[in-house]
Amino acid sequence: MNLFLDTHVLLWWLDDSPSLNDAERNAIADPGNLIVVSAAVIWEMRIKQALGKLVFSTDFYPVIKNQGFELLSITADHAYAAGGLPVHHRDPFDRMIIAQARLENLCIITRDSIFSRYEVSVFAP
Repeated sequence: MNLFLDTHVLLWWLDDSPSLNDAERNAIADPGNLIVVSAAVIWEMRIKQALGKLVFSTDFYPVIKNQGFELLSITADHAYAAGGLPVHHRDPFDRMIIAQARLENLCIITRDSIFSRYEVSVFAP
């Protein structure tokens, strides 16, 4: 399975948070699954860190890179697709995640219920 982590899910994974349910945790840990993290997620985390909304005890980027996840860059095609999405969601990071998931045929692990309003695969254990 090709899984795409939404920002809050990645944060829960890194923090080993009980907010992740067993199905999500097992899917992310399964070596048979491709786990993808978008540059948009890294960007969102860095901005929230700079604004003081997220605090990390260490530099989070090397930790993410050492997880073995596939890092997905943002392309012009992704940007164009994000701009063309219906305005169910105003968060530009989430709109980019949705566009990337659609174009790259990825299933998003998220708890954001608005994602289901888009034609995108959402992980449902």
